[in-house]
Amino acid sequence: MEKNARILVVDNNVSLRETIRALLSKNGYTVDLAFNGTEAIQKTKETPYNVILINIPLPDMEGEELLDLINGNARRSRKILMTGNHSIKRTTAALNKSANDYMIRPLTLQSF
Repeated sequence: MEKNARILVVDNNVSLRETIRALLSKNGYTVDLAFNGTEAIQKTKETPYNVILINIPLPDMEGEELLDLINGNARRSRKILMTGNHSIKRTTAALNKSANDYMIRPLTLQSF
């Protein structure tokens, strides 16, 4: 991925969001943050993103639901779900709904 790529991190965990932003920004990426699905939807209407990292669950909706809601705004974005509750059924459903990949929490530096 190009170093000037724009990434949206959607997660209600402030500490994790800021850590991901710091790691990615340090490596040359432009990183925006969203606390919940509603904020993420608005940001994808305003800004094109190369990658969107989405936590499951979010305060106002599930990550899989957010995939459906942003798909029109972020059709070309790579959408990656982050989950601490690894379930084959849930992961398969998310990949079938337009997620490109998923990451299992806890995340490590090697995740990025």
